Amino acid sequence: MVVKSKKPVQPKTEKVRREMKLVTSQVCEVCKTPCADGIDYRERMRVPGASGKGIPCILTKPSA
Repeated sequence: MVVKSKKPVQPKTEKVRREMKLVTSQVCEVCKTPCADGIDYRERMRVPGASGKGIPCILTKPSA
């Protein structure tokens, strides 16, 4: 008998991130419609020595 393991339950925030693309600060710099999160992220990444993996872009969210 083989026991199957259950899938780990992910928090809701992780599910939302999976739907939207992660963008870097360079993409936010040239965005034609900047959002508040993108502006904040750009400012944080301008600090010398800052490191980041990107933020979920609301503009890349699939339509329902």
